[in-house]
Amino acid sequence: MAHRGASRYAPEHTPAAYRRAIAEGADALECDVRMTADGHLVCVHDRRVNRVSDGRGAVSAMELAELSELDFVSWKAPAEDLPEEPDREDEGERGVLTLDRLLRLVTEADRPVGLSIETKQPSKWRGEVERRLVEALDRCPIPGPVRVMSFSARSLQRTRALAPGLPTVYLMHFLLPRHRGGRLPVGASIAGPSIRVLRRDPGYVARARAAGHRVHVWTVDEPADVDLCVRLGVDAIITNRPGEVRERLGPIAGPDGSAGPEGAQP
Repeated sequence: MAHRGASRYAPEHTPAAYRRAIAEGADALECDVRMTADGHLVCVHDRRVNRVSDGRGAVSAMELAELSELDFVSWKAPAEDLPEEPDREDEGERGVLTLDRLLRLVTEADRPVGLSIETKQPSKWRGEVERRLVEALDRCPIPGPVRVMSFSARSLQRTRALAPGLPTVYLMHFLLPRHRGGRLPVGASIAGPSIRVLRRDPGYVARARAAGHRVHVWTVDEPADVDLCVRLGVDAIITNRPGEVRERLGPIAGPDGSAGPEGAQP
């Protein structure tokens, strides 16, 4: 899964980043969503736009028209040691990427591509983010699998109430005592530990699997971490470098994007 697109090479959450990820063989794309002051879902990671645009302010305090006037591309300068980037002027709007547009981009791909959508929390909009997210997915269904992710169990519970069949991923910076045995909060169906969790406690994958949960790991960029995920048999790798990870996985990667069977060697 391409984390915010091929975000090592192109500005995160831009059409260029996502098109590059698809071209590099990503099985799925990952994005973060926040809601604007006028009720649109946009793909921005941070609460404020300062880091990734030429503007300042909180996403929730700005309207879509304001965000669309900002430049979300030029903040990331191309690095000399990286592969050549697509022409940024030809990649569409420099303004903020809406979830609706990302869904259309996915449907236009030449093969089925999945999507993992993280709801950013806390949010002053509470359940409105989840409601509008489910509505967007209903308006524009994509051919690949869709999952909703969050560090907030409450957000996943809201999603599950609105769309019982939609897989949900509980993201974890670290393991709380009540989750160390593999259990997840009510409303979550997939475990989403960070790669740091697996480095410290590689046995967690087996415990989560024994509890009936798949395991999606973030953010996996280093070759040694890719190899660890393969050895442990995780179900999905979320990475800023989809092309490099795809190449390292090689033929052991399954058609569903899984990292391969337990014990497989890259």
